[in-house]
Amino acid sequence: MNRRQFLQRAGAAGVAFWTSARGYAQNAKLNVAVIGAAGMRGADNTQGVSSETLLAFCDVDEKNLARALAKYPRAVPYHDFRIMLEKEKSLDAIVISTPDHIHAPAGVMAMKLGKHVYSEKPLAHSVFEARTLAKLAAERKLATQLGTQIHAGSNYRRAVELIQAGAVGPVEEVHVWVGGAWTAGDLPKDQPPCPPHLHWDLWLGPAAERPYHPEYHPVNWRKWWNFGGGHLADMGCHWIDLAFWALKLRHPLTVEAQGPPAHPEGAPPWLVVTWTFPARESLPPVTLKWYHGDRKPPHATDGRLGDWKGNGVLFVGKKGMLLADYGNHRLLPAEDFKDYARPPKSIPESIGHHAEWVKACKDGSPTTCNFDYSGALSEAVLLGNVAYRTGKKLEWDAQALKAKNGPEADRFLRREYRKGWAL
Repeated sequence: MNRRQFLQRAGAAGVAFWTSARGYAQNAKLNVAVIGAAGMRGADNTQGVSSETLLAFCDVDEKNLARALAKYPRAVPYHDFRIMLEKEKSLDAIVISTPDHIHAPAGVMAMKLGKHVYSEKPLAHSVFEARTLAKLAAERKLATQLGTQIHAGSNYRRAVELIQAGAVGPVEEVHVWVGGAWTAGDLPKDQPPCPPHLHWDLWLGPAAERPYHPEYHPVNWRKWWNFGGGHLADMGCHWIDLAFWALKLRHPLTVEAQGPPAHPEGAPPWLVVTWTFPARESLPPVTLKWYHGDRKPPHATDGRLGDWKGNGVLFVGKKGMLLADYGNHRLLPAEDFKDYARPPKSIPESIGHHAEWVKACKDGSPTTCNFDYSGALSEAVLLGNVAYRTGKKLEWDAQALKAKNGPEADRFLRREYRKGWAL
């Protein structure tokens, strides 16, 4: 039963029912649309909100749309989210599971129409778009959540509690490293025909026009600046999230990046980015460093981390270190912490990343990765690519959304939109 049916039946029966400030009946279901219906994230996000009424699916790929409709045949199919949002007046909320360049156009339009929004990470394709989405969500008082699903896990909560309890002392240095890379160079020169099941012009959306190529769809779009932001944009919000949460970070003072010579079209095979953050409340200034590709901090190669393998987030404090990944964390040096008494649990377990958002849509309760928090996180992540592409250390003015010493950064902070796709 959807929300409208519930209200009709309850009213007809003369039954009193409780409603929240947002007007949702206690047991009613949201009318939800999913933009980007299939693929790993699309399928996972659809499953995450499947407790609600899946009113519509939108996908520019007919095959993806068919897969979604095979599982949820009552949903109305669309190829253009703009038409869907205009037609489906009873929609309460949307889920955005598209490539990065579609996040802001879909999210902004939906919020202007009063819809709650769940969006995949990063929040947007550009710093300007991330700020626009966060500002609009606050103005319209809408329930929002970024798809940093690991934020809902217990491991991150326990690590945050340790840092905020002072287990390793004041933290002035954090290192985050993630192997792998989405990397590309020159644009493909051949022009194979576009598959008949793909609406290419809609896939391009606001991005600069170029011919279809399998190097862009369905997966490799992350390699190209026109659509994504390489490995940093792909994984940064997941891994840097822990440092933002634990250390109450917001906007950096400076950002600089080292990597191979920047290519105008494609992302690099490796990158090292350094952000500096000011003091916050009683917390000292912090330097945060990101590494991907074959780059790692010295701590990961000189034996200080013991038998730790793979990716990591390392907090370096005055009294020791805390090392974490998605599922584990440890205090180092281990010998120094063998008798350490952990602080009591102070951060409640999550009811689920999608469930938090669904609940917030209905009763106005907070989400842990709302666009205010995740907007600042996404801005910082995306600024790493801006610094890399400009080739200089940027002094950042967060309020003005400008690099004080780098007007050449402006063209990377926002994009020009194709006609019909402006925010």
